Amino acid sequence: MRILVLCFLFFWVRSSLALERFVWSPLESVVGKIKWHVVSENETLLDIARWYDLGYNQIVLANPEVDPWLPPVGQKVLIPARYVLPRIKRGLVVNLAEMRLYFFRKEGGKDVVYTAPIGVGTEGKLTELGVYTVIRKKKDPVWHVPASIREEDPSLPAAVPPGPDNPLGRYALYLSRGAYAIHGTNKPWGIGRRVSHGCIRLYPEDIEALYPLVPVGTPVFIIYQPYKLGISGQKVYLQAFPDFEKKITNPFREIISLANRLRKETYLRIIIFWPELKEIIKKPNGIPSLTGEAKEGMP
Repeated sequence: MRILVLCFLFFWVRSSLALERFVWSPLESVVGKIKWHVVSENETLLDIARWYDLGYNQIVLANPEVDPWLPPVGQKVLIPARYVLPRIKRGLVVNLAEMRLYFFRKEGGKDVVYTAPIGVGTEGKLTELGVYTVIRKKKDPVWHVPASIREEDPSLPAAVPPGPDNPLGRYALYLSRGAYAIHGTNKPWGIGRRVSHGCIRLYPEDIEALYPLVPVGTPVFIIYQPYKLGISGQKVYLQAFPDFEKKITNPFREIISLANRLRKETYLRIIIFWPELKEIIKKPNGIPSLTGEAKEGMP
């Protein structure tokens, strides 16, 4: 009986932590905070990542010296639960490079953002960049297996009904182009990895929380932004992820462009600390790092 109660408490608390929500503004576009976790017996980094609503990529990048499958008991693990918001700040924004989704909306006159980690397409099957729309929502969806996937695995049926074997999970938001959807998963270990045929996967608890918030007609921006620049307390932070698609030919030029955009949006002088910037670009770890300051007055 005691074990059942503990299991119930675990899942109840976990669901309350799903889909983090933050208030933001142009002058406070860095949200969340860095935390620490002490490893308990039988925990993996995947367990810890899911508890804090992180993807596999985030927790491994932030803790490169820790074995993800056998972290030592008592080891302090850095929890990178701080985020620089992407350039686009409306509707649903899916940043493939970061493997994270953002949902922007107004609540009580305030600008709020919800965020969750995602699983994305494997090499050669990354979601096509561009603007989409949520055209349909479905609880307990049937997975109609695309012909291309059945060619890869002829043992698959034409359709998979709702249930534990359905890779769409319990909720799906269907997009306006291709056969793409934002949906749950029956393989949560794939969040923060390149695992899909192009769809966007979320932890079951995250899609359950997101599903009722997103109306049909919501715009969806699929972007690839490994470098993000934001302001918090007149300090400038850079959040950098590995450019796994090698789309950014000149990171310094990209960040200068971001700084210029930030200057126009905030009417502040953006001063970049070049030595710090070089180190961040050299070792992108997904953690927002101090890389400059924002001062009153345009240059």
